[in-house]
Amino acid sequence: MKISFAKAALPTEGALVVGILENRVLTATARLVDEQTGGLIARALAASRFEGKKDQSLLLLTPAGLSVQRLLLVGLGKAEAVDALAAQAFGGNALAQLLSAGDQSVTVAADGIEGAPLGAAEMAANIAFGAKLRSYRFDKYRTKEKKEEKPSVKKLIVGLVDHAAAKRLFAPLEGIAEGVFLTRDLASEPANVIYPESLASQAKALADLGVDVEVLGEKQMRKLGMGALLGVGQGSERESQMVVMRWMGAADESVAPVAFVGKGVTFDSGGISIKPAGGMEDMKWDMAGSAVVIGLMKALALRKAKVNAVGVVGLVENMPSGTAQRPGDVVTTLSGQTVEVINTDAEGRLVLADALWYTQDRFKPQVMVDLATLTGAIIISLGDHYAGLFANDDDLAAKLQTAGKHAGELLWRMPLDDPYDKQIKSDIADMKNVGGREGGSITAAMFLKRFVKDTKWAHLDIAGVTWAKKDGAVTPKGATAFGVRLLDRLVAENYEQK
Repeated sequence: MKISFAKAALPTEGALVVGILENRVLTATARLVDEQTGGLIARALAASRFEGKKDQSLLLLTPAGLSVQRLLLVGLGKAEAVDALAAQAFGGNALAQLLSAGDQSVTVAADGIEGAPLGAAEMAANIAFGAKLRSYRFDKYRTKEKKEEKPSVKKLIVGLVDHAAAKRLFAPLEGIAEGVFLTRDLASEPANVIYPESLASQAKALADLGVDVEVLGEKQMRKLGMGALLGVGQGSERESQMVVMRWMGAADESVAPVAFVGKGVTFDSGGISIKPAGGMEDMKWDMAGSAVVIGLMKALALRKAKVNAVGVVGLVENMPSGTAQRPGDVVTTLSGQTVEVINTDAEGRLVLADALWYTQDRFKPQVMVDLATLTGAIIISLGDHYAGLFANDDDLAAKLQTAGKHAGELLWRMPLDDPYDKQIKSDIADMKNVGGREGGSITAAMFLKRFVKDTKWAHLDIAGVTWAKKDGAVTPKGATAFGVRLLDRLVAENYEQK
């Protein structure tokens, strides 16, 4: 779908989208349309339950007085609440209504709204961003699809007076959207397509954007002493990998980078502690943390972020076989600490243990954030509305929560206290990899904390927010790419050179 910005004008084809404020207050374009159609909008509002509340919509077909096939009224809510997220939801909801309706062209009126926190150009850019995010489809494996189910919209035009300013504001947002799409693609692919080597190859493609990409194979990792990561992958025929991505966008390359670390278990059978068959197919997206890091690096590169950033992903496949790791095995991590593996299905923390140590030891980052679909326990705690946030630094935690609110990807801070640490005490090694059912997401985070020295660090458990079971305003059902917009916002608000 092509997105463009043009001078405000009523279209002569396709569909037209106009906003209505709460209590049926018409925006400027809505008033113009109402006049041109002899009060069509006013009559439609009077005859319906549509009140202009956020996320409400009302579709009118072949409206007399207009040359368009459809007129879509979309609720904006209260004027003072029309911020960037509301504008994105407006664009996403509008496109969702019209994507497969039959029109090839959709025009959205981006009116300046008195009392709103953002101007018309910002409004337009965010409308386009929301529509772009909502337009995503993963349909490459569909060989038979009814015509009426296929998207018909080929172009989206956002109309406003200062269209040049909107275009400039949209450019970096489009780069972020491309990073989101890459993450969604990677998480959506089946495990016979995305495995450690092929996922590493996907990351290598970022070199075309100026990202320095380095891939470590098993021989190199074995030489370094990454016994925890390699132990997880030893049951698979696929060779484990570690990918290091560097974007050096700051004017001073000596400035310490911000680092992002992702869990990349490309398929998690549970290993010898095998999972139940029901739902195991979902474990193709147990590499979502790594996909977010790769997508984030693409977003930073595309928008030329003025920051030094490092992305490190540990890529393994956790399979049961005659060579697989057994419950009771003891592995020696890169840090030198030993781990008794009680449950081979608690594998992500083993991968991250070596990846975190490697990242802080080699790059000495200002801050380090890891992402992982780490525990089912976080889903029980927070459902699919928030990701779990664990941090050893209050300032970093606050910055992440603020960035999450601004990006629409919410975090809830969880405890990271010493009493939970006792649950992972081992009788024969420095620690064990599980601490029982109680506080499972917390003990997993406590495990990771043992592999962080004095670096400011946060862990995001994204198990509950990585895959959507139903459509959202800007997120279709399926892979969400939760974390790309959040972390890009964290960088933009706190770590970029101005």
